Amino acid sequence: MQQADLIWMNGEFVKWEDAKVHVLTHGLHYGTGVFEGVRCYDTEIGPAVFRHEEHVDRLYRSAGLYYMDIPFTKEQIRQATLDLIARNGMRSCYIRPLVYRGYGTMGLFPLEAPVDVAIAVWEWGSYLGEEGKANGVRAKVSSWRRISPESLIPQAKACGQYLNSVLAKIESHKAGYEEAILLDDHNHVCEGSGENIFVVRDGVISTPPLTASILDGINRRSAIQIARDLGYELIERDISRGELYLADEIYVTGTAAELTPIREVDDHAIGDGRPGPVTKAVQALFEDALYGRAAQYRDWLDPVPATAAVEA
Repeated sequence: MQQADLIWMNGEFVKWEDAKVHVLTHGLHYGTGVFEGVRCYDTEIGPAVFRHEEHVDRLYRSAGLYYMDIPFTKEQIRQATLDLIARNGMRSCYIRPLVYRGYGTMGLFPLEAPVDVAIAVWEWGSYLGEEGKANGVRAKVSSWRRISPESLIPQAKACGQYLNSVLAKIESHKAGYEEAILLDDHNHVCEGSGENIFVVRDGVISTPPLTASILDGINRRSAIQIARDLGYELIERDISRGELYLADEIYVTGTAAELTPIREVDDHAIGDGRPGPVTKAVQALFEDALYGRAAQYRDWLDPVPATAAVEA
């Protein structure tokens, strides 16, 4: 990880090495926190955060689902993020806003613990690697199921819930694959360890619906709009495991992974084992949107003001 100079914590800019929490922080013990993954790109209009407003909105929705009142306004969080990027002199970076129950009480009743907020930025390449983005990755259907809405809240991007993805990721890694695909509690295809999934067959793109315990991915929404703008038929529906093996193409989307093709699932080659034409077309326009090259998606970018770059 390429660290930055500063992190924003509870309204203050602090040095990276001084960004610390108490060992009895509630979120550390019980996973009581929510977060976002956001990216800033070095675009044709300068450094800009991709779909910033939507990420901040989702952060607040996730916090609300876990009864956490964020002690800052959405605009304060947005502006703090832009200031943090500028103060660190970064033109592109990964952004991690984190809302968590801090030090103040222990035990499973969390409402007396304070709600703390931090934002960190650092340089981080594609989650599944540039090679994976170009040529696709190998995936394994995990034996671990995606968390059920009967137990937790899949639509919340909550810290503790990611133990589910951690188990799936470790399993796939130990078996020699780059990524895991999780099924939901009804045996339908759900998502990757940190990405939404799209399956292409006979030119039609299918993706699991929100009722399949998926996270409502912001890059998922972007990829859906881009695919439809390109003229592809895209359907949100339940997908069986067997459909993965019969697919012509598969790709996944996420802030960390961006848009990455899947070239193999459970040792079954997808199509001819290389990214297909639909995947390449959607990926190309998606990349143009990220870097400000597609004028029709320019409003998805939140520029980092040069005037934000002041000394800490």
